Amino acid sequence: MTNTLAVTFEDGGQLHYLDAAEETFSVGDAVLYPTPSGPEVAHVVWTATDSMSLTVPLPHCLGMAAPVDIKRDEDNRAKREWAFGVVKELTAQHAPDMKIVAVDWIDRDPSVDLLVAIYFQAPGRVDFRTLVGELARALQARVDLRQVGGRDATRLCGGLGTCGRALCCCTWMSTFEPISLRLAKVQDLQGNPSAISGACGKLKCCLKFEQPAYREFIRRAPEMGTSVVTPQGPGKVIGRRVPAEEVSVKLRDGQVCNCPLASVARVPITQRVAQPIVTAASSAASSVSAATARTRDAASAVFKPKPVATPMRTPESGSVPFDADEPESETPPPGPQDTAPDANEEES
Repeated sequence: MTNTLAVTFEDGGQLHYLDAAEETFSVGDAVLYPTPSGPEVAHVVWTATDSMSLTVPLPHCLGMAAPVDIKRDEDNRAKREWAFGVVKELTAQHAPDMKIVAVDWIDRDPSVDLLVAIYFQAPGRVDFRTLVGELARALQARVDLRQVGGRDATRLCGGLGTCGRALCCCTWMSTFEPISLRLAKVQDLQGNPSAISGACGKLKCCLKFEQPAYREFIRRAPEMGTSVVTPQGPGKVIGRRVPAEEVSVKLRDGQVCNCPLASVARVPITQRVAQPIVTAASSAASSVSAATARTRDAASAVFKPKPVATPMRTPESGSVPFDADEPESETPPPGPQDTAPDANEEES
């Protein structure tokens, strides 16, 4: 059984854990934390608790900090602020591409009397041979320039995440794990860069932390487009809400509701209504057929011949009246040119 004690070097900074052994501490106490450069003053964040599942042994707490240790820590903090201003001024003259992130004042390293570690960012390699000499003369100490990446720079500077809490890398993370866009695709976030980028400009570490929850939810939840039955009625799954353990379902009347995963049941395949499969080719063929039919109907309406009315025959003067009951002769009646000539006209 190990009594675990959480301490931090800065207010709201990264948490470090110590083995308190049999000693008792209170929140806010100044204790000595063993570092590779010597013991440093840290402040207790929460008191000792029993921890049974520790896989790595914790460093032992060196006890309460003496007043001389606290005075030295305060002096070193003031020297770090002064050194930070000097370094920024000299880098602006000799290496304007360098961005100073933090400065550490180390005076208990057994290998050197005084060491000033400078953490910086740069777009590429920087030739700081002239700068190192200027810094050593101005600070009267050995200078160690250390280039860091975006994630390490954010951990040194600190900040707040989109969740409103302190960044994970500044509080409890000790190492960075590789993160790929595949995790964002699984969580349906690949189309929103602002939702997957952290304060460091890289992919959020939250994607790695939440991946097991998404994997388990996807295993239990119905797939997208699956027919389901909800308390509001039957519908189809159109979305997922993993943190809330819900799925978005579009009902048959067009409404969309968010239903708890436990209240959604899949529709058996035998009860699903078969829908005609419409392909691109069949859809195009149907469109062409409909257009051809419309064109044919329009042409028929324009060029349709008008019906011709048949005139009724009326009896002429001097002729035999037309009897409707008698069948009409197939031989047409003689016309004026077919009549026999008059005898008087022939003699004359």
